[in-house]
Amino acid sequence: MSRCHRLGVVVIWLLATAVDRWWWTQQSGVPAWDQADYLNSALDHGRALGLLPGGGWDGWSALLDLSPKIPPLASLVNGTVMAFSGDAPSDAAWSLSLWHGLLLLAVAGWGVRLRGEGLALLACLLTAMAPALLDLRTDYVLEMPLAAVVTLALWRLSVWCDPRVGGRWGQVCWATIAALAAVLVKQSALLALAPAGLWAAWIALRRRGLWLRQALVLPLLVFAMVVPWLRHNWITSLGGTNRAVFESAASEGDPGLLSLEGWLWYPRLLPEQLGLVLLVVGVSGLLLWCRKRSGAPGDDAWGWRWLVINLLAAWLLTSLSPNKGDRYIAPLLPALLLLLSRGWWQWGLWLRQWRPSWSAPLLGVGLLACIPAGWSLQQERLQDRPRGPLQALVQAAGGADPAVEPRTVIVVPSTPDLNQHNVSFYGRRSGGRLVGRQLGGSRNDRAPVLARAEWVVLAEGDQGSVRKAARKLDRTVRSSSVFEEVERFPRLKGGSYSLWRRRSDQPAAPGFAAKFPALAQGLSIGPAGLDSVFSAVAVEHMLDGHFSYRVQVERQARQQLALDPDDAQARWSLALLAVLANRPGAASEQFAALQRLNPQSPWPAAYRSVVLLAGWMPWAASAVANEAAAEQSNGVLVALDDLSGVLSGAFWRLPSAVSSVPKAAKLVESALNQPKDSN
Repeated sequence: MSRCHRLGVVVIWLLATAVDRWWWTQQSGVPAWDQADYLNSALDHGRALGLLPGGGWDGWSALLDLSPKIPPLASLVNGTVMAFSGDAPSDAAWSLSLWHGLLLLAVAGWGVRLRGEGLALLACLLTAMAPALLDLRTDYVLEMPLAAVVTLALWRLSVWCDPRVGGRWGQVCWATIAALAAVLVKQSALLALAPAGLWAAWIALRRRGLWLRQALVLPLLVFAMVVPWLRHNWITSLGGTNRAVFESAASEGDPGLLSLEGWLWYPRLLPEQLGLVLLVVGVSGLLLWCRKRSGAPGDDAWGWRWLVINLLAAWLLTSLSPNKGDRYIAPLLPALLLLLSRGWWQWGLWLRQWRPSWSAPLLGVGLLACIPAGWSLQQERLQDRPRGPLQALVQAAGGADPAVEPRTVIVVPSTPDLNQHNVSFYGRRSGGRLVGRQLGGSRNDRAPVLARAEWVVLAEGDQGSVRKAARKLDRTVRSSSVFEEVERFPRLKGGSYSLWRRRSDQPAAPGFAAKFPALAQGLSIGPAGLDSVFSAVAVEHMLDGHFSYRVQVERQARQQLALDPDDAQARWSLALLAVLANRPGAASEQFAALQRLNPQSPWPAAYRSVVLLAGWMPWAASAVANEAAAEQSNGVLVALDDLSGVLSGAFWRLPSAVSSVPKAAKLVESALNQPKDSN
């Protein structure tokens, strides 16, 4: 790129950033569910890095704990930016401007290779003006970082695969790092990158030699960049992906894979996402280009073929995903805008031949005509932005004040303007230690709230996306003599929110730490004890969002072991704590001690094998299960032996696993249902 071209890209970014900052000044609302969740994640990572008040470095495992479902790269960057810009939502959004700058650099670099600096600058302008991308620059979600890194990865992969200039070590390293960075922003990057990755692998296999050796960089960098996070969080990541993709699609009523509506879902969004003028001029110009294809010198035929094929393949994969949403197609929009910019460019070439003096003025008029689409979309979005008394309510509960002791507020309603996520974010700003947690999804939540909760938020009027049980919990809190109303906060669209506090003459029941050892020892009876343990833990983690019971339980268990190393109850407590904290190694150590203390029971060995599998140690899991299964007949141990054997490479045991695993699942299911049947 020439110096003038770089300056042009910088100017476009500065103008776009100025527009973004103006739009942020117009936003008087609060972050809704997703936005608050991502702000919380950035805040968590900034604290874990020691950059924001209220946190500090506690090691890699503690850092990886903060991203159980979505990879941590964007939150690490956003949390770092937050440390310099501030933690107000509009200040934290400066990170979106940085991601947008990366996107423009990727579009500019890709555009130069496709046609030259003129088309690259045009593509940058269209990217900066596209309504969907303007929306993502002024909405705190992950699609702007995702679009930036996916575009960078596709561009760098095209450079490495180019038969004329590719095949260099530096190219494959940068391409691989960009691709892995995209996956570390969000797993859905695989939808956009899988076709390009498979094509690149095919190219390497076909060309062999140096290309094939360079392709081996991928597994090495995957191990270095992705495996640490994936190994730590693979179970919660799979569960989160299932809920986000399949369960969410079912609950939202998204169209089926074989329906015409499903295949037209994303194309019908393009006029709104890109603007009608941008789309019509671009598509018509592409048709004109196809007619003049043989007479279009200066185009990189390989580059355009790479872009079009990967764009279509990635669009197909995204359409096949059961969960539909306007944000999910965002990573492909920059590549589509590059293609449409070629249509705009073709009209410029045609005008130069027909009326040379009209070319530049008409291009300027066309670009100006693209602006109203983004303007109207932004105004419509800002009108729907949630507004409410969130900040005042959180301050009344002692949030955003590091001098106030850690608090958990039970949030019964769930609306865009007040929910557990944005209560937590506002409660932890500036080093505060107040978190919001939601209860009310089950009728069984009422008794724990009355017994243990200190602060509760209720809603008068619309309760939001909650079940009937939440409304019953609302009535229970109001009608009981346990809580008193502290203050009521009016809502703009009618109704109000009210903050309730436990009365001073209604002390809370003894803490969870007192009954944790007995619950943990319930695991000794096998799967029949799992339901009561994890049901109680799930409710406790809502009542105590800081998990303060863990310190007390561990201290007490360590003291018991110092007096008696064979104290089984202390071992069960430490084992369960390790499981809840996602520390497979520590859990395995405690289960091994319990095996020694109670060799007749199959369950310590079974639990140990499970946590070793969770820690990606299938060989050790197989050895534990095999030894225990040889000593006592137990279907669960046999299944774990077969499963861990297959995962450790003994594929000849697959037929046995196909038989034993379903049998073990039925045994576990029967044990879980046994307490209910006996009542």
